[in-house]
Amino acid sequence: MTPHAASSPHSLATASGLLLGALCASMAAGALVGWLLGGWGIGLLIGAVVGIPLGVVCVYLVYSREGTT
Repeated sequence: MTPHAASSPHSLATASGLLLGALCASMAAGALVGWLLGGWGIGLLIGAVVGIPLGVVCVYLVYSREGTT
């Protein structure tokens, strides 16, 4: 009994890496903008708040393409 379709290259590690990467990038960008404006802590917080939905969207876009190929 062999499976007819190849296994997906996407895994839980890919999804968590995308989530973490998007969150960290957003936090870094927010901290940088906040530092330029005089409050890096607030920028870091805003970056984290923006980064959570950004990570979800990134994972959704990557996994939605999985079914089309």
